[in-house]
Amino acid sequence: MELIQVILVDADDRQTGTMEKMEAHEKGLLHRAFSVFIFNAKGEMLLQQRALRKYHSGGLWTNACCSHPNPGEETKAAAQRRMKEELGMETNLEKVFDFVYKAETDKGLTEHEFDHVFTGEYEGKIDFNKEEVMDFCYKKVPEIRHSLQSHPQKYTAWFHLAFPKIENWWNKRYADAIVKGHNFTT
Repeated sequence: MELIQVILVDADDRQTGTMEKMEAHEKGLLHRAFSVFIFNAKGEMLLQQRALRKYHSGGLWTNACCSHPNPGEETKAAAQRRMKEELGMETNLEKVFDFVYKAETDKGLTEHEFDHVFTGEYEGKIDFNKEEVMDFCYKKVPEIRHSLQSHPQKYTAWFHLAFPKIENWWNKRYADAIVKGHNFTT
């Protein structure tokens, strides 16, 4: 089995080296990552439930896709690659922001990531990889916010941190549609 490498970075996302993925998570070292948030035409967010056999956070709900670029791989290209590998889908992605976070997960691992956040819209078939994903659904953003508050244990640590940021972006992105009579908030 080939060991997967992640890109170690400083607080400005400048590469400082590479390290085997599990070692980086065991040591809690800052590394480059990405998160993808997908919305349908109704403004609902695609959520995935991580497969139970994932190396951490198995069975928890999270955004459409998140992972790490390989050394030498552009982050957006990595995000598109993983969308295809995990969910069997392709769509245009737009980078909307980035942020750094550190969160403890199960199995004694630490996510310490410089996270590049991408969004996209998708209406097609989802043919998910059962090795990666257990289930998926689309939910309204206010419904997700409520669920995060009432059932926080059902969601990944990074989703709790990223959701308020993506919700702010979503409110700006879909504000015109709400004004024009498409009420995504109820």
